[in-house]
Amino acid sequence: MIKQLLNTLFVQSQGAYLRLDHDTLVVEVQGETRLQVPLHHLGGLALYGNVLISPFLLHRCAEDGRQVVWFTAQGEFRARLVGPTSGNVLLRRAQHRALDDLEKAVYLARRFVEAKVKNARTVLQRAARERSSNSRLLEAVEEHRTILKRLEGASSLDEVRGLEGQAAARYFGVFNELVVTDEFSFKGRTKRPPRDPVNALISFLYALLLNDCVAALEGVGLDPQIGYLHALRPGRPALALDLLEEFRAWWADRLALALLNRRQLSRKHFETRPGGSVYLNESGRRIVIEAYQRRKQEMIHHPLIEDRIPIGLLPHLQARLLARYLRDDLREYLPFLGK
Repeated sequence: MIKQLLNTLFVQSQGAYLRLDHDTLVVEVQGETRLQVPLHHLGGLALYGNVLISPFLLHRCAEDGRQVVWFTAQGEFRARLVGPTSGNVLLRRAQHRALDDLEKAVYLARRFVEAKVKNARTVLQRAARERSSNSRLLEAVEEHRTILKRLEGASSLDEVRGLEGQAAARYFGVFNELVVTDEFSFKGRTKRPPRDPVNALISFLYALLLNDCVAALEGVGLDPQIGYLHALRPGRPALALDLLEEFRAWWADRLALALLNRRQLSRKHFETRPGGSVYLNESGRRIVIEAYQRRKQEMIHHPLIEDRIPIGLLPHLQARLLARYLRDDLREYLPFLGK
């Protein structure tokens, strides 16, 4: 599958070759030209699995600041092309100083987890109303409220991370109640690798959203690897993972549930690999990517800026708010809370 959505070109056709012909990007599959598009129409390339790209095209993308992201054929993030370092060096210094300031680091970690727990609670509350006040869901909602109260007094990163883990365990403990189709069931969160179609779908959506968070942070000059909630590890986009927490339930999980419960995905869109791992196949990935891009174009009212914006801009808006907080232009960081 080769498809341009918004200003990003998604290439999933295995064996495809991308090259540059003057200022035109050409996609060939088995020697046959499948697509030609002016390069200036594209803001990024997303390549899945065995997709080749010419050195000249890579150099041009780096020079222009055009992002190239590599995923496995199953949609797991692998790498991202980064051109010359840009952005505000003073902002990055402030970002590093905040990491060394325990009080500020704990504050930011608490805000990311607060948004995650509140948005997860909103998803559970909505489901409880639709399912005639399901008792298991209502109990989980109350436990989320208790965790939020305890979070207010958390004074260490370990305590914040522990509460986040409790909330995630409780949330996924009742997640199967949200899957209403008989074709799928959810027995628990499994990540590397996913062991059932629901986990495969969630992980794929998280990978797409994480890439958007990385791009948003880099766009304002922040280092995606210097985070506060997630521990620092080589090659790990800790700050992007921090930001992702605000959107997991409200954006990715709700979209996953819509695709399953509306039967837009079925068993035929998944494949089981040796060892029991489960992944979306090419037709399944195409459905999910198209739904994800449509979701990004939907408009919502943002209470902070008091205006309607595309959902796809939410990570960029939150990255700018975070940058302003780190520069001391804002007294507090206001995470995204969905409805």
